Amino acid sequence: MTVAAVAGIWIQHWTLLQGVDSGLTVRADDLATLAQSGLLPESLNATDPEVSAVQVLDSNGDVVSATANVAGKPPIGEWPGNPGRTTLATVGALGVDDEDFRLLSRTVETQGGPLTLFVAGNLDDVNESVNGLIQSALIGLPLLAAFVAWTSWMVVGRALRPVEGIRMEVAGINLHDLARRVPEPPTNDEIGRLARTMNTMLGRLETSAEKQRAFVADASHELRSPLASIRTQLEVAVLHPNDADWARTTREALDEVERMQRLVDDLLLLARSDESPELLRPVVVDLDDIVFSEVRRLAGSTPKALDASGVSSAQVVGDGAQLTRAVRNVLENAARHARTQVVVTLSEGPAKVELTVEDDGPGVLAADVSRIFERFGRSSASRSREEGGAGLGLPIASAILSAHGGSVFVDPNHEGGARFVIHLLAANRPS
Repeated sequence: MTVAAVAGIWIQHWTLLQGVDSGLTVRADDLATLAQSGLLPESLNATDPEVSAVQVLDSNGDVVSATANVAGKPPIGEWPGNPGRTTLATVGALGVDDEDFRLLSRTVETQGGPLTLFVAGNLDDVNESVNGLIQSALIGLPLLAAFVAWTSWMVVGRALRPVEGIRMEVAGINLHDLARRVPEPPTNDEIGRLARTMNTMLGRLETSAEKQRAFVADASHELRSPLASIRTQLEVAVLHPNDADWARTTREALDEVERMQRLVDDLLLLARSDESPELLRPVVVDLDDIVFSEVRRLAGSTPKALDASGVSSAQVVGDGAQLTRAVRNVLENAARHARTQVVVTLSEGPAKVELTVEDDGPGVLAADVSRIFERFGRSSASRSREEGGAGLGLPIASAILSAHGGSVFVDPNHEGGARFVIHLLAANRPS
């Protein structure tokens, strides 16, 4: 506002000054015409309101014509120089009054020799107008600045009041109170979108916290079962040492320890996949070799028939050990639920590799499709730990495949059992 006020005052002063200069120039042109025609009178009248005084000097510096207020006085200006040159300048008092003047100086050629014209205009009106504008600015600018500051304070404060509400609400939210949400203003501006984004984030945090609590509870429950079994077997053996079958007790306890060790290993693998989902040793891997190896390994531990005749050559880029774990978990899950057989197929397309594992078991209900890929999630048909496992095999496979840029899902169109489909990026896919 200060810059604008200074610029406005300067423009006002310049505009008024141009008006005075225009009047002086017209008067000088008239005098030059009279002088060149020899009709210049000795006494002049200041007919133009912008013109206050006029002097005409000959080449000797004598006044040959003037208005009454400067007649007989010394020259009111200095010789402007070459004939035809016109100069304009602001000067102080000319002996007429104490005000500033705008003085035009010009030399013209006449038949009697060169004459110098001095035409002066009083700047009283110009100065009064500019001074009035300056006084108005000195009074109005502080008032306007105060008004703008107050208005800005009120408007900005009102606009940011929802932000303070969001801040206070977020400050009161802790890990045990993630169900709270920040107030959402009804507007669709930046603050409204911020509040909605914050609530969406709080919703994700609440869901994540609930899953973490459920995960910890399930993990504790799963670990408690083998520990309780081991303790029970050992307590019975200690209470009846003479009747105890120590070899059998040891084998059963060892089985429970191995079960607990597998569970701990699975938990550690899931924790590492959460912290660092990127691949550790990505190399070109023959996925068909992994599938054949796991089929042979599984064939030695299950009476179910395993059909791998549909497996063809396919290469992917990834960590061989992790991919082996993923394929093993899917195959073991299928063998666990199959009635008589498991069919495995593998094919490679232009951009991706597809591995399918089918079983002739009870299948997966639509309500359980997403649950079986959650940690400790089991389908309704296999809720027992003996039949359904710990519920970590498929989540681990899903985490590994996601880290490889792939996926695993249940084919919703398959009938007569479950059909798991694994997609991975082909090693020779076009870039």
